[in-house]
Amino acid sequence: MIPFNKPCVVESEIDVLTEVLHENKLSGNGIYGKRCSHWLEYNLACERVLLTPSCTAALEMTALLMNISEGDEVIMPSYTFVSTANAYTLRGATVRFVDIDPLTMNIDPQAIEAAISKQTKAVVVVHYAGVSCDMDAIQELTAAYNLWLIEDAAQALMSTYKGKALGTIGHMGTISFHDTKNITCGEGGALLINDPSLMERAEIIQEKGTNRSQFIRGEVDKYTWRDVGSSYVLSELNAAYLFVQLNHAREITANRLTSWGLYDKELKQLQSINAIELPVIPKNGSHNAHMFFIKTTNEHDRNRLMAYLKERDIITASHYVPLHSAYAGAIYGSFIGTDQYTTRESKRLLRLPLYYRIGERAIHHVTSQIQEFFQP
Repeated sequence: MIPFNKPCVVESEIDVLTEVLHENKLSGNGIYGKRCSHWLEYNLACERVLLTPSCTAALEMTALLMNISEGDEVIMPSYTFVSTANAYTLRGATVRFVDIDPLTMNIDPQAIEAAISKQTKAVVVVHYAGVSCDMDAIQELTAAYNLWLIEDAAQALMSTYKGKALGTIGHMGTISFHDTKNITCGEGGALLINDPSLMERAEIIQEKGTNRSQFIRGEVDKYTWRDVGSSYVLSELNAAYLFVQLNHAREITANRLTSWGLYDKELKQLQSINAIELPVIPKNGSHNAHMFFIKTTNEHDRNRLMAYLKERDIITASHYVPLHSAYAGAIYGSFIGTDQYTTRESKRLLRLPLYYRIGERAIHHVTSQIQEFFQP
């Protein structure tokens, strides 16, 4: 069987986990937590990185740092994971969902501008499949309307836009280290802070609303409750596992890019006869091969192909059900403008197996079965 995903393991994680267990320090912001933060700050050219228990937690921190509250509006694509919306609805905001660019499945900048109102406080973009949104156009908009710009870069570690790491372009960015991501520690995330004025408060919010980080550094003689906050610290065990993966990040990315390229090469013939559509990578950035998807002509063909592959022990997956069409989506937000592409494209999209060291043989088997499916 070829699974859809296998969590990445580079085989030396067990050594550092054993080391941490002997250090008597399992809670967060220990030696490995600091090493991971420094690695990310240096390699992403980011002002400050705080490790969090999940990307969801990092998104919730952005809501607190922006003082999101009831009456505020936040614009985002409907085609995203529920965490992108939950972070802001938890603080009382209304979500304004907008349409996507069908080529990249990323938010459409023109749809953003049409959704801006006097209550709009922030725009949250999602770099789908590790492929960058049109950040120049979006930055121009958010600057013109004096809005916060947040990058949900959950899938985008090691991807860039015009040479800049995704997650480091807006005021804040978030990354996921869930076991479905290229670089993982099972459950984990990071908050990327690109506005220096947010750093001190972010530390306080991360440490349950206290200035404990300042106390640990010897800057105050005791720590006290200073602000709202929660337990947004990644455990040292997760950080140790993550540090091994970060040190192999380039190798992992290169391996996945090779697999991505093989899929693209072997399926081009089907695209040439309009049986499927392949991903489009804009020339203004680099991607991390987080995902390889195809689009069939319609939902019926997508579902038939998924079932066909499953019968042959190849596990594939569809993706997001647009949030505005969900029960909670109608309660906490609304779709602004015309849903020209979001629903239609989501019903055609099929994600193929892709993971570290999947291997050429497995990819050739997947593509050959897809080719057989589309034979007259």
